[in-house]
Amino acid sequence: MAGAAALRLRQVRGRRSVLGCPGSGAPAPPRNWFVPPPASSPAPSSSSRWFLTGARAALSVPGLVLFAGYIGFGGLLTGIDFPFVAGLLSTLLIWALPAQIILIGGLATGTGLVPIALAVTLSSLRLMPMVLSLAPYLRGTRRSLARELLCAHFVAMTVWAEGHRLLPRMPLEGRIPFQLGLGCGLTTISLSGTAAGFFMAAELPVWLAVGLLFLTPISFSLLMIRGAREATDWIALALGFLTAPLVAGLSGGMDLMLCGIGGGTVAYLVGRRLRRRP
Repeated sequence: MAGAAALRLRQVRGRRSVLGCPGSGAPAPPRNWFVPPPASSPAPSSSSRWFLTGARAALSVPGLVLFAGYIGFGGLLTGIDFPFVAGLLSTLLIWALPAQIILIGGLATGTGLVPIALAVTLSSLRLMPMVLSLAPYLRGTRRSLARELLCAHFVAMTVWAEGHRLLPRMPLEGRIPFQLGLGCGLTTISLSGTAAGFFMAAELPVWLAVGLLFLTPISFSLLMIRGAREATDWIALALGFLTAPLVAGLSGGMDLMLCGIGGGTVAYLVGRRLRRRP
């Protein structure tokens, strides 16, 4: 009896050491404060805590890159004598650097408002597939069209990449508050970068401002590479990098959309065929 009891005790201790239970002697896995808990773990007790978790997640390397990019944008505002408040409003209401550059460039050259509005709209169409792919993660048991539309406004390159990485691992009730917190946090960072670049323009060379703007697409590419998991993801990335130079400047600014739709469709079909192979 005593031998059997001792053997049973050793087995229980062995399981605890594998699981990393308290008192087992094995260290528990480190906690990452910038990644929300998975759906199986206890969620924050309120929407406000999920919102704060999302805002805290904005304080990351992608957020720093976004801040640097908007410093370059703020420097360009001063270079063409664009009003400071109008520049901040463009960041708050448009929040997409390519569309914002089209806006201020058109106004600086005296282009009519209708052509500028049309160009900004066409430039922003590239974000529509991102919104559609992220929308299913934001539909919980209690639907709110106003909140979903506000979440859609925040969908840009950084939010889309981070949303696909973080949203699937959290419970439904925390996704919309987290998304709103992440979007508000990144927008605040962008506004701060715009203001900093505007007032630092005297010390900011034009070549440096343009270089800072280029950090955003580089960061997005790295986020996509980090988030790639399946063969479809890698095929889509490879096709995008290879075909983007070939279609640059074509179709009146729709080159990126054509490249994305074409390359993404081919990657989906190839990936689907690979999954069906025995």
